[in-house]
Amino acid sequence: MALTRSGLPFLVGGAYALEHYTTIARWTKDLDIFVLPGDVDGCLDALASAGFETEVAFPHWLAKAYAGRDFIDVIFSSGNGIAEVDKEWMAHATPGRVLGLPVPLCPVEEMIWSKAFVAERERYDGADIAHLIRACHGQLDWERLVGRFGAHWRVLLSHLMLFEFVYPSEPAPEARGWARELARRLEKAGGAPETSERICRGTLLSRAQYLPDVVAWGYLDARRRPHGRMSEEAVQKWTDAIDEQEEGPHAHRGGG
Repeated sequence: MALTRSGLPFLVGGAYALEHYTTIARWTKDLDIFVLPGDVDGCLDALASAGFETEVAFPHWLAKAYAGRDFIDVIFSSGNGIAEVDKEWMAHATPGRVLGLPVPLCPVEEMIWSKAFVAERERYDGADIAHLIRACHGQLDWERLVGRFGAHWRVLLSHLMLFEFVYPSEPAPEARGWARELARRLEKAGGAPETSERICRGTLLSRAQYLPDVVAWGYLDARRRPHGRMSEEAVQKWTDAIDEQEEGPHAHRGGG
């Protein structure tokens, strides 16, 4: 593999990682590669040298490499700017095999973290999260997972509550224990609004469904600086691509 020869750190995610953790196999014609933001150019150079056509589709999170009808998504963050790939992804990689080659896979904690914000009309990754928790709850580093969500821990709580609904007979003591811990955190916060700022965090979950909130109703967009990590230009480019047919199923990734 060109990336292995390049010496750059990378991870394989997507359908291949999901199958490794859950045994759920999906047909896919693409390969999701996760790299550090600073390694994107080197990764694309390595793929170009191997005969791929490359482009940076969205400068805040996604590049692509094409070989005929097949393609590689080179991912270095998420569509909402939250789940940026950092050294912690690499440090906690899981050994695996993809297409007969030994490769490092995305850590399950980072898979849950990034998938938790995918809630578009056309794609919701809640089932993937439930399946990952069912398969891996006993091996998860729960402290690290909760830490990944940071101030957005309510999103994780929502998925843990859904996990209990989906699997009422699954013991999963760690998952159930953290659901109650986060519920106690919510109760401790009381019923007062979390912030006085008129902000909409729905754009972190869906780049399309909460546009009325930020365009017509005067809410601040949680993706935009200083509230989020995205520039106004990046948000606009990501929004303009909603109706681009060539994006197909990849329009959903990374929530907003």
